[in-house]
Amino acid sequence: MNKVEIKARLEEAYSDFLKFIDGLSSDEFDYAPEGKWNAGQQAIHLIKSTKPLVKALGLPKFLLKQQFGKTNREGRNYEQVVERYKEKLATTTMEAPAKFKPEAASHKDFKKLCEAQRAVIDKIQTKLNKWTEEEMDEYVLPHPLMGKVTVREMMYFSIYHAGHHQNLVKLYLKGV
Repeated sequence: MNKVEIKARLEEAYSDFLKFIDGLSSDEFDYAPEGKWNAGQQAIHLIKSTKPLVKALGLPKFLLKQQFGKTNREGRNYEQVVERYKEKLATTTMEAPAKFKPEAASHKDFKKLCEAQRAVIDKIQTKLNKWTEEEMDEYVLPHPLMGKVTVREMMYFSIYHAGHHQNLVKLYLKGV
């Protein structure tokens, strides 16, 4: 995927997630099995996990290089990133880091959550305008589960991540 496609897919993935949770009844929105997150908490987690990308993508590239280095391998495509994430999820008991864990949320919070997520995705898209295709494959960012990933791979992950959490809500509502 090139940058234009990534921006479109980010928009689509997060819009789909927000439309899905907007279609839930208040009871469905607020429901979660014991120890799991409800739809609002899933939304907060997505906001918390995409918000740091705004800052990272806006940093001078020499600072990213200084802090995280540059890639030393071939970049992964979307399918490879998704597969790697699924493998890591299946082979670890790691929970989301504290800074990505959501606080309580209910259906009354939907509008605020929707506005916050849309604003973050808009900012990511704007920041991506300042990145070349080559730079997206050259610079790396830390992912809590997958380690260092290229900027392009982080965008692929972020696209997948929205659908992953939408599917979790669907599974919980089905009683799985």
